[in-house]
Amino acid sequence: MKTWKTKSGYQVMQIMSGRSNVFLLTNGIKNILIDTSVSRSWIKLQKQLDTLGVNTIDYLILTHAHFDHAANAKQIKEKFNPMVFIQKEESSYLSHGENILPNGTIGLTRLLVNLLGKRLIRRFKYEPCQPDLLIDSQYDLDNLGFNAYLLHTPGHTKGSISLIVDDEIAIVGDTMFGVFKWSVFPPYAEDKNLMINSWGKLLETKCKEFLPSHGTANSRLIVQKEYNKRIKILLHTKQ
Repeated sequence: MKTWKTKSGYQVMQIMSGRSNVFLLTNGIKNILIDTSVSRSWIKLQKQLDTLGVNTIDYLILTHAHFDHAANAKQIKEKFNPMVFIQKEESSYLSHGENILPNGTIGLTRLLVNLLGKRLIRRFKYEPCQPDLLIDSQYDLDNLGFNAYLLHTPGHTKGSISLIVDDEIAIVGDTMFGVFKWSVFPPYAEDKNLMINSWGKLLETKCKEFLPSHGTANSRLIVQKEYNKRIKILLHTKQ
């Protein structure tokens, strides 16, 4: 299990991988779960938490409301009764267990969306969960015992958020991917330009590592390189 430790002594643990990464942030007293994976991974998620001796989850942060991030939110809430955080643009989807279907960013994913869009939305419905706190542009977690904050990073979806921990580590959901060494660009995004601008917001932090929900951690160097390339193209097309 991959683990990161910050200057304040917080631990970030990647407790699940595979279909979608799930992270646990702890300060030794309180625990924050970030995303929940797909519904078929519920038993595996419970076992992972049991193995780690996690008896309490104080807060559940959902980076967005897609099924591979939010499908077990209801089960987590019933078992641990955490406060559930999500960005306000995503709250209706979570409350109804519905997916936002973003656009494809490459030929294959564009084709899939065009051919199977409505069918995919129906197939990937999940059990609804009521959020407790809706995030706007930013939300500080100081009052919860963490030197961390939630940052609105739209693009993959309108309400995507990232968790900035100790200004060292960013847990970014699908705002970027970590599947390919040469690119952090996700295969799906509602608004590619908005997503690129969100990379810029993330680079304004001092974070050195960016933990996506798919693949492995991205270094600041690769994110900066990809951002520079994409923003140059974006600015050129606007001229």
